[in-house]
Amino acid sequence: MYSVDELEDRLIDLAFAEDIGDGDHTTLCCIPEDAMGKSHLLIKEDGILAGIEVAKRVFARFDPSLKVEVLMNDGSEVKRGDIAMIVSGKTRSLLQTERLMLNILQRMSGIATTTNKYVKLLEGTHTHVLDTRKTTPGMRMLEKQAVKIGGGVNHRIGLFDMILLKDNHVDFAGGITNAIDRCHKYLEEKSLNLKIEIEVRNFDELSQVLAHGGVDRIMLDNFTVEDTKKAVEMIAGRYETESSGGITFETIRKYAECGVDFVSVGALTHSVKCLDMSFKAC
Repeated sequence: MYSVDELEDRLIDLAFAEDIGDGDHTTLCCIPEDAMGKSHLLIKEDGILAGIEVAKRVFARFDPSLKVEVLMNDGSEVKRGDIAMIVSGKTRSLLQTERLMLNILQRMSGIATTTNKYVKLLEGTHTHVLDTRKTTPGMRMLEKQAVKIGGGVNHRIGLFDMILLKDNHVDFAGGITNAIDRCHKYLEEKSLNLKIEIEVRNFDELSQVLAHGGVDRIMLDNFTVEDTKKAVEMIAGRYETESSGGITFETIRKYAECGVDFVSVGALTHSVKCLDMSFKAC
């Protein structure tokens, strides 16, 4: 298994290969090899900054001689007109790293900004906002970092670090009891210590889980606010609870007030708007 740093380096290398190919001919034809320059990161929209540390990694990976002066760190509230960092060095390197750096920073900052809006809606409750696996292929680690920077909580990173028995698993396994029992048998055989979460679609399935036990968290999938409140009362602190399915800015507070521990929101990563910024010569 790759470490987070290794995954980031592989992503950066792939992104440069995709963008530069056999050479940035625009830059190579008009910028002398020994030309030196300076550019600053200009924020053009209010939000939460995320991705500065990854941006530093992009610059270092491409050209270790580039000098990065960070003026605003990850997690900072930024305003239109702010300068977040200044980078100086070879002009060719500044031009060839610009787009990859911006793609990452804009995407991560958009996720952090959106996450922070959800987090603020939950102030005064004990409910946490969770992300999902609905991420951009290859960018999951970066996008989940952005969720944390925005104040959210990471659900499982992938299929390897938690058991989540969803509706299809239950159906293919022949029911809730079979799914949970096979899960425990597998974990024992493989000597794995993983938390177990199970998704329920209705009160019948919830009753089956409560009667059988053997899980750590119950996901209430597409329950109404009223049914969520009833379900939380039935669970009564025996297991962690999570609400999921179509939860929006307008409804998340109502779900939190039902007493659920977590609310998962796929929109944190699957349909987020990037934060506007640019990298300009100075």
